[in-house]
Amino acid sequence: MTTSTTATFATCDLCDTHKNDSSGRFRVLPPVFRDFGGVRKFCGPVVTVKCFEDNSLVKAAVDSSGVMATPAGPVACVLVVDGSASLRRALLGGNLGAAAARNGWAGVVIDGCVRDVAELAQCAIGIRALAAMPLPTEKRNVGQRDIAVQIQDVWVRPGDWLYADEDGVVVMPSAAQL
Repeated sequence: MTTSTTATFATCDLCDTHKNDSSGRFRVLPPVFRDFGGVRKFCGPVVTVKCFEDNSLVKAAVDSSGVMATPAGPVACVLVVDGSASLRRALLGGNLGAAAARNGWAGVVIDGCVRDVAELAQCAIGIRALAAMPLPTEKRNVGQRDIAVQIQDVWVRPGDWLYADEDGVVVMPSAAQL
C-alpha cells in the first residue's frame, strides 16, 4: 500500500497558500489538459520523460514500478511526459495506461496526446493530456528520462511534487504540508 495525500488536498487551496510566491518554486500548469483516466485527483513525486512522437521511454517507465520508497513509506509517483505538445501521435494508450495502474503509478501527465480513450477511462490512475489522437507513435527508442522538462512553458523537474484535481495541475519542489 502506498502513502497518499490524494483525499486531503485541493489545488485551489494550494494556490491560495502560495499565490504570493515569486520565487518560481510554486508553478501552475496552463488549463489545457483534459482528464482521461479513471482517477480525477492524484499527486506524487515526479518522474520525467522527454520524447517526440516515440513512446518507447513512456512504455519503459509505466512497465516499471511507479512507487518510490520514502522515510514516510512508499509513495506513488507521477510520470510527466514532455511530448513537445505534439498533436500528431499518441504517447499513451489503453495497454500502457493499464500497465501504469498495475505498477502503482499515481498518474501520468502528457504534454501530447493519448488514444484508446474508453480504455483509459477504466484505468485506476489519473491521466491528463492535451487531446486524443488515434495514431500510434513510431518506436525508435529515442528520448531522455529523469531530466528537467518544460510542460507548456512551465519547468517540471524530477522529484518535484505534482498535484492534480478537477481545478488544475500545480507543481512544487516538495510535498505540501497539508
